[in-house]
Amino acid sequence: MTKSELVKQISKQTGIENAVVLTIVEAFMEDIKSNMASGNEIFLRGFGSFILKTRAENTARNISKNTSVVIPPHNIPFFKPCPEFKEAVVDTPMED
Repeated sequence: MTKSELVKQISKQTGIENAVVLTIVEAFMEDIKSNMASGNEIFLRGFGSFILKTRAENTARNISKNTSVVIPPHNIPFFKPCPEFKEAVVDTPMED
């Protein structure tokens, strides 16, 4: 599902114009992005949590130059679904 399909579906369910729904969805995504960039985590009860996982410093190899590269510690955004979310997805049959 794309963002435009999501907007159309929400608009159809709520009766709100597509342009208004699009503005709300984009504001929602921007707020999540900016809060996570600031180091905040977002907890949405009944849905899940947007959290930051910290990756430790690591050494990688550049095979073409035969050198080692140090990758500094960094944060990775991660979505952790709530138990109800997981249960709904697990209990849904797969489509072919």
